[in-house]
Amino acid sequence: MGKAMFYHLTQSTLEATARTLLARALDQGWRVALRGRERALLERLDLSLWTDDKASFLPHGLAGGPHDADQPVLLTTQSTAPNSPQGVMAVDRAPISPSEVAALERLWVLFDGQDPEAMQDARAQWKAMTAAGVLAEYWSEESGRWQKKAQSGG
Repeated sequence: MGKAMFYHLTQSTLEATARTLLARALDQGWRVALRGRERALLERLDLSLWTDDKASFLPHGLAGGPHDADQPVLLTTQSTAPNSPQGVMAVDRAPISPSEVAALERLWVLFDGQDPEAMQDARAQWKAMTAAGVLAEYWSEESGRWQKKAQSGG
């Protein structure tokens, strides 16, 4: 069974945090589905992953292309991904379930600490994960650097 890691964004941008976590996942040899609710946000992330850090290449694709199954990172609005991911990164309050974590190495939930709806949704997702016995970690950067603030399950 995988681990669910919740990242409470208060200082870093979604783009920067996603890039860092995705690079680490690729270093592990994992494929990742980056799941969002809105295509427009995924298009913004797609552009950011191509242009924000010209010194490093992060291979990825936006779902709907002919090579979706070959993508190391696939940005999608769907709950299933043809790239057979070992990790799912949920952004923008994308739906997740405790049952899907069993088939993953990692689930990352990135949520905006300035958005009350995102905070409420992340709390509900945390409760669902921990109630199901999923190993879950909560990370916060309110001190200026990422720190694990809570762990549950497993």
